[in-house]
Amino acid sequence: MVAPLTGGAGTDRTRVRRLPDLAVHDRQSLHAVLDAGRVGHLAIVDQDQPYALPVAYARDGERVLVHGSTGSRLFRHLAAGAPACLTVTLLDGLVLARSAFESSMNYRCAMVLGRLVTLDGAEKLTALERLSEHLLPGRWAQIRPPSAKELAATLVLALPLDECSLKISAGPPDDPEDDLDLPVWAGVVPVVEAYGTPQPDPRLRHQLPAPEW
Repeated sequence: MVAPLTGGAGTDRTRVRRLPDLAVHDRQSLHAVLDAGRVGHLAIVDQDQPYALPVAYARDGERVLVHGSTGSRLFRHLAAGAPACLTVTLLDGLVLARSAFESSMNYRCAMVLGRLVTLDGAEKLTALERLSEHLLPGRWAQIRPPSAKELAATLVLALPLDECSLKISAGPPDDPEDDLDLPVWAGVVPVVEAYGTPQPDPRLRHQLPAPEW
């Protein structure tokens, strides 16, 4: 049996109120969405002003790893235990309905609430490797590892998956019966992510093949 999200349907703070039938409550689906994404938005309030930071991330079991500069004021607040909200959204398609009102998008969206904890020592280096392998599989074994100075300049934080919600929208337009006879094409235009042709660094000093992903 797949473990549910907190409280089966999340906590009251993460309960999906708008279109609750799109809420998904199992951790396997939550993990799949987090594993498919690479960039999330980490929101924090600082002196009554909300900020949303785009961050690279990686799931590591029942937590999400992020990293940033020790010089970042907002990352220092996060490291000090400020409450935060991480969202990850994957756009799967444009839903073209016969009316503007019914037109929408197909998406998968995860939200995680909580306080981040700082990772140090060997756990910090292992987390950086996990981040690298999620973003660029196989790259960690090819590159120079972080120096002591670089590690000192980097904050690595972990956000537990203790309070989460997951919402998934999929399928064709939901046009009302009265609109079905309109001479308007309707359906779904899939949105896909793809790698382009690698562009070598102009200062590349060795004849090396480009990575394959």
